[in-house]
Amino acid sequence: MYGLFGKMRSHPGKRDALIAHLLHAANLLRGLDGCYIYIISSSPDDPNGIWVTEMWRSQDDHRASLTHQAVQDLITVARPLIAETSERYEFTPLGGKGLPDE
Repeated sequence: MYGLFGKMRSHPGKRDALIAHLLHAANLLRGLDGCYIYIISSSPDDPNGIWVTEMWRSQDDHRASLTHQAVQDLITVARPLIAETSERYEFTPLGGKGLPDE
């Protein structure tokens, strides 16, 4: 399995709009093979902060998701709302509630 935690910051006053785009991405990924978890969270201590939590069957599945036209279109629309991507952590999920047994 492959996991990713990412923190981004929107431009001031744009967090809600960016979150809306990211939640739309979550809906696009619901039917995508290999995506187990895609969670959008707001940062309670940063009015522009957003965390994205992703868990995938493999890193290749994650990479492949970025080639879908609908995902690319969404990235194009959301990118101007992003001020910075400040943190990114890759990890290997080992199991737990919500993940398939592998």
